[in-house]
Amino acid sequence: MAHQINVEAGGGYPVIVGEGMDVGKTVSEAVEPGSCAILTDSNAGPLFANGVRSSLEKAGWNVVETLEIPAGEASKSLGAYADILRSLARANLARDATLLALGGGVVGDLGGFVAATYMRGIKLAMLPTSLLAMVDSSVGGKTGLDLPEGKNLVGAFLQPEIVAANLDFLTTLPENETSNGLAETIKMGLLAGREYLADLLAVPDALAGDSDSLEKLIIHAVRYKAGVVADDEREGGVRAILNYGHTIGHAIEAVSGYGMSHGEAISVGMCAAARLGRRKLGADFVELHEELLASARLPTTIPADIHPDGVISAMGRDKKRGSEGGHKFVLLEEPGSPRWGVAVSDGEVRETLEEGR
Repeated sequence: MAHQINVEAGGGYPVIVGEGMDVGKTVSEAVEPGSCAILTDSNAGPLFANGVRSSLEKAGWNVVETLEIPAGEASKSLGAYADILRSLARANLARDATLLALGGGVVGDLGGFVAATYMRGIKLAMLPTSLLAMVDSSVGGKTGLDLPEGKNLVGAFLQPEIVAANLDFLTTLPENETSNGLAETIKMGLLAGREYLADLLAVPDALAGDSDSLEKLIIHAVRYKAGVVADDEREGGVRAILNYGHTIGHAIEAVSGYGMSHGEAISVGMCAAARLGRRKLGADFVELHEELLASARLPTTIPADIHPDGVISAMGRDKKRGSEGGHKFVLLEEPGSPRWGVAVSDGEVRETLEEGR
């Protein structure tokens, strides 16, 4: 049975989570069939694009183009963005069309920015194929590209018409990709507290591929994020809490040359944030973080070949850094009680990273 979570942002839209989904029929319940294009990547495309295209055509859609980009963070570039726009223009995709983003977070971020800007904006449907995309990047309307100077420095807000999270897509994921997504479910549980935190006991079963455990964690994560986004669609206040672990995590990703996955880097970033919380707020939940993240087989310490000074330098290029300088962190007073905007110095970051080696 499919579950529906409504996101009250933009014009409002559903997130549908379930197994055995007829993607074409599901998307058509939110968007009237018409012309569309599919954007996918070299991981998801060979597995799912033909089936999705067939399902859409059976539901009455005219799929004018299927575009495939190389998998990986390098495709979140101005060059890839320009190539896609030109391909859509050559295919005569009209402004009343829909772009369907079929893939993980890179496809969603890039596809969302394409949809926000092509013809000054066309409709967007998210078809996430990774756990990370289902629980995080497909929901909330953030789109973006990377520049050589930093991650997600170009972007726009565009809420999709629908997010169709077909759990069948997850059966093809290797274990490390499931771990990658579980980092964000653990983050949501730490932010939410209460019963969601308790349900993180299901993480090992979810990692082993238990569909009921995966579904429960996905629904919890989407429901929590939907509530935060509804309160602060454009990240002017409380939505900042969703960046828990990301200030250091994004910097570690960049310094590693994206050799570390997003989930691995955010896992290390959350453990660093927990140590900062102990230092700044007297809240000692370091062991809880380490146990939860270890249960998802995620790293909890900075790799030996990454120097803290490189991380601090990369943090200085983060788009969330205030114009007055300094670092603003999200820290936990306790699970379920995040505090955002906590000032942290370079020295405190350095000591925290050294402590976690």
